[in-house]
Amino acid sequence: MAELREFVDILRAAGEITRLRLLSLLSVGELSVKDLTEILDQSQPRVSRHLRLLTESGLVTRHAEGAWAFFRLSDEASAATLVQHLLEQLDTSDPVLQADVMRLDAVQRDHQARAASYFSKVAMDWDRVRSLHAPESAVEDAIVEMMDGVEVNLFIDLGTGTGRMLELLDGHFKKGVGIDSSREMISVARSKFERSGQKSVFVRLGDIAQLDEYRASAELAMLHQVLHHFVDPGQALDSARQTLKPGGKIVVVDFMPHKLEFLREEQAHKRLGLSHEQMHAWANAAGLHVTDSREIPHNKPGGGLTVCIWHLTEQS
Repeated sequence: MAELREFVDILRAAGEITRLRLLSLLSVGELSVKDLTEILDQSQPRVSRHLRLLTESGLVTRHAEGAWAFFRLSDEASAATLVQHLLEQLDTSDPVLQADVMRLDAVQRDHQARAASYFSKVAMDWDRVRSLHAPESAVEDAIVEMMDGVEVNLFIDLGTGTGRMLELLDGHFKKGVGIDSSREMISVARSKFERSGQKSVFVRLGDIAQLDEYRASAELAMLHQVLHHFVDPGQALDSARQTLKPGGKIVVVDFMPHKLEFLREEQAHKRLGLSHEQMHAWANAAGLHVTDSREIPHNKPGGGLTVCIWHLTEQS
């Protein structure tokens, strides 16, 4: 609960037309300064000043991605309750708010168009690799089956790509964070979650080797088709372990050893699959042990890619 003076400061931060409009827009989901400047049709310095006041009051949180900054409503319970109550008092038929919603729709359509344009360029390569292994549905069914009964507060998907694992495991976590080093992929994922209206999922531009912000925060982390892109997968696995709370779990989904050399040049694969022996060694070096694994064979004429799912937990 906020002290009297702090509570007055919070009310003062919210008690201005532009800042109420910002709170209303952010109730729909995470938006950048650029997005909000376009929607409000105000200068960037002015919008940034209002956002700074909302952030300082604790009503809004800020996440920086290089030169970009993204904002969303605070997760803190008392702040979230207050914002919800304030927004419930607004007349949604107000012309100003209706105009904001129309411009928000236009901004989100632009996000989706840009994401679709990028994804169409890489879809052929993705489809080629997917055709080499077991049907995606079989792999995803196995992941869901192995996650049966698992419910966590925070799930971190490392190398999230388009955010598919966040979609697939929705319902197994209260909050999901996807991290990827590709700004284009993050744009695709953001566009997807904007469209679906999922408010418990966030995607972030980031480096798997630099996860200090998420240290000891998650009960579950995933590396889905990620480790074969690393020269030293053990380092990536150790970095993932740093995000776990005591007793946390890591799920690794990747290819078993294969001989498809073209994947090195065409898909930037640094490793032609991962063996059980390698996984046990990397896990042990990171203070983890493999508690379960499951192979999903390719069944492709002439050879293909077998997918394996490994469950890793901290060593006691």
